[in-house]
Amino acid sequence: GITSFDVIRRLRKKLGVRKIGHAGTLDPLASGLMIIGVGVGTKKLTDFIKLDKIYVVDILLGERRTTGDMEGDIVEEKEVTNLDTKKVKKAVQEMIGIHHLPVPIYSAIKIKGEPLYKKARRKENVKLPIKKMVVYSAKLIKIKKEKKQCVVTLELHVSGGTYIRSVVEELGRRLGYPATTKELRRTRIGAHDITHADKLSKV
Repeated sequence: GITSFDVIRRLRKKLGVRKIGHAGTLDPLASGLMIIGVGVGTKKLTDFIKLDKIYVVDILLGERRTTGDMEGDIVEEKEVTNLDTKKVKKAVQEMIGIHHLPVPIYSAIKIKGEPLYKKARRKENVKLPIKKMVVYSAKLIKIKKEKKQCVVTLELHVSGGTYIRSVVEELGRRLGYPATTKELRRTRIGAHDITHADKLSKV
């Protein structure tokens, strides 16, 4: 519910330190681990930005949205029928490897010095950059039917710079359904696990 910069604002107030930064954003609808640099620690943040990451993601099959998550407008719908568990497992395993996928239009990647999301808000037609994204492992946790849709929960271990929303939409294409990210939680960055983290409210 808050932006990554909102996290910085809160910490500045709580810690009384102006010089604070983070090693990689989280979407406002996402939750989970964020590495923060305080004071001289901000100089070390570049060491963390490109680390691999682990996410738990709820994928809504049967719906695609403008933003790639629940914040956007629905642009495609399709009733999910006869979704075979074996087929899902196979498609999930086949996602392991190197992909070259378009980044979400609602992202902070800059084109000619301006973030893509600003162009998206103006409804400009933009050729989306294609980015290398690596899925090191993909584990199917559960499949749950919801009315005409289906929620597939995965644990994904990916390279730094991978957009889960792009991976989600690609998996949907392989299954023959539009897909969007329903919920996303980052649980690990490199060797740093969320179980070792402090909750923002406790800092």
